[in-house]
Amino acid sequence: MNSLIRNVYCVGRNYKLHALELGNDIPTEPMIFMKPTHAVVPCNGHVISLPKDQGEVHYEGEIVILIARDYEPGISVNELVDVMALGIDFTLRDVQGTIKQKGHPWTAAKGFKSSAPLSPYIAFPGTEEIANQDFTVFINKSEVQRGNTRDMIFSLQEIVDYIALHYGLGKGDLIFTGTPAGVGAVASGDEFELLWGDQQLGSCVVS
Repeated sequence: MNSLIRNVYCVGRNYKLHALELGNDIPTEPMIFMKPTHAVVPCNGHVISLPKDQGEVHYEGEIVILIARDYEPGISVNELVDVMALGIDFTLRDVQGTIKQKGHPWTAAKGFKSSAPLSPYIAFPGTEEIANQDFTVFINKSEVQRGNTRDMIFSLQEIVDYIALHYGLGKGDLIFTGTPAGVGAVASGDEFELLWGDQQLGSCVVS
């Protein structure tokens, strides 16, 4: 999986209710951070080992898009993206709180190995059609998150344009597009299921 990925961009606080649940301000422009490609692992029935003894690990379910061609000014998301997936942005929340207070980068809290499980890809339906479907995260058969691109603060087009302008965007780049409200702590043995509508795209067990 990693051999096809160049950069892993992530959008923070892209759903208003998620920002509010963590006590954060609503951003006025996209908040972009990155994960190493080593963070990306299959979410396809695998057991995923997460760090221990570093405080709480939180899950954040997200829509993920794969950039299929190099960005050019004026290009649309529908021209850039052929496939999408669902993923989890695992976060060391206690570590994040500490480094935010110190003004340090988020890498220690967001970029650890296996922190970005990714489901198998499905065809990208288009920016209008994607808003007709919710994605959900289940833990141990109970729904914990539900999101829709309609509820994003910054649209997919705004995200790709912003990343391209400030950092560059090209074939093989992944974008985790932000998480809705409902994040919480992970316990060892938790079984995650990522659903696109009624279709299960990915699953994993954390250890």
